[in-house]
Amino acid sequence: MVQSVHFDELETRDNAARAEALAEALPRQIERAKKLSGYGGALNDVSPQDITDAQKLADLPILRKSDLGRAQASDMPFGGFTTKKTSEFSHIFQSPGPIYEPSSTDHDWFRMGRFLHAVGIGKGDIVQNCFGYHLTPAGAIFESGARAVGAAILPAGTGQTELQVTAARDVGTTAYAGTPDYLKVILDKAEDMGIALGIVKAAVGGGALFPSLRDEYAERGVTCLQCYATADLGNIAYESPAMEGLIIDEHVVVEIVTPGTGRPVPTGEVGEVIVTTLNPDYPLVRFATGDLSAVLPGQSPCGRTNLRIKGWMGRADQTAKVKGMFVRPEQVASFVAHHAEVVKARVVISRKGEQDIMTVRVESCGGNAEDYAGTVVDTLKLRAAIEVVTPGSLPKDGLVIEDQRAYDG
Repeated sequence: MVQSVHFDELETRDNAARAEALAEALPRQIERAKKLSGYGGALNDVSPQDITDAQKLADLPILRKSDLGRAQASDMPFGGFTTKKTSEFSHIFQSPGPIYEPSSTDHDWFRMGRFLHAVGIGKGDIVQNCFGYHLTPAGAIFESGARAVGAAILPAGTGQTELQVTAARDVGTTAYAGTPDYLKVILDKAEDMGIALGIVKAAVGGGALFPSLRDEYAERGVTCLQCYATADLGNIAYESPAMEGLIIDEHVVVEIVTPGTGRPVPTGEVGEVIVTTLNPDYPLVRFATGDLSAVLPGQSPCGRTNLRIKGWMGRADQTAKVKGMFVRPEQVASFVAHHAEVVKARVVISRKGEQDIMTVRVESCGGNAEDYAGTVVDTLKLRAAIEVVTPGSLPKDGLVIEDQRAYDG
């Protein structure tokens, strides 16, 4: 059977049709979230009917994983962020923290089918799922995607590589799901054992897919594509055969913002990935992933029309300890907010003579270093050298705290 190029018609909608659908779905999701105790009244003053696009979302507060943890500590297991009772979910998972996450066997609850379809996985395939099945949700996330595209599943988990090889041979595995590097372990072991495997497709996540590794898989006859997913949100974005950035899933809204502020960055600049999911069971609104990325302009050559991001570009949590005190992105954002003429600021930390040196570089339309000294102490709780630079001078790399100290001796 020849597989359709696209998972469904949603992938190829024009911008107007996608915006119209979002304008209907987003207010409903905000209305659900507003009723949940987990938000602690943070959305009380929000009119859901006014939140119709990503630009309007920017006025709402950021929700962080630490917020989930605090809420869950007093309201187990989901902290008041779900619209269903705990017993109404099919699975309850635990991630480090601990943080508890719900899931359901409802059709493609994690939205992973769209990615597996892009890899070419479908009916007739047998997927060797090498993500973990114990407590954490990664195994179930990819299994739900395999079910959505009609593929059979070998729930292999990790470890016992010789058994992985023999099972892949015996059941006729054609596709792999797991971290990018573990497939190489399996293929190398199969080669050592003199066993030929039929794996020709790979859907990977949970780690970096380096170009050299992808090239090696291609040389061994395996097409390997990657996705960007989290335990809380499920699939956020995925790679298509065009291999030009990651395409945003059709049931999430992604913003790229300055770390610590929630303010959207200009298109193409690096910032923190903020996600609002349209999952009615688990309405996470403006959930901060802690990851850095940037919007990739234009549309994918594969015909999918949704927004693209460049992929994982590091972590947004740039907290650093200076002279025994923590300096956080939120403090830098507070400094910027104190001065209307300040465009952005960057804290640079270095060492000299075995001592920490902190410099605050300020993009300002006016003012001088002396004007900002008091606010630096008030917001950052430390004295610092201050350099005033013209707007546009600071690097557009998403960093608000740049730690230049060497930790390798």
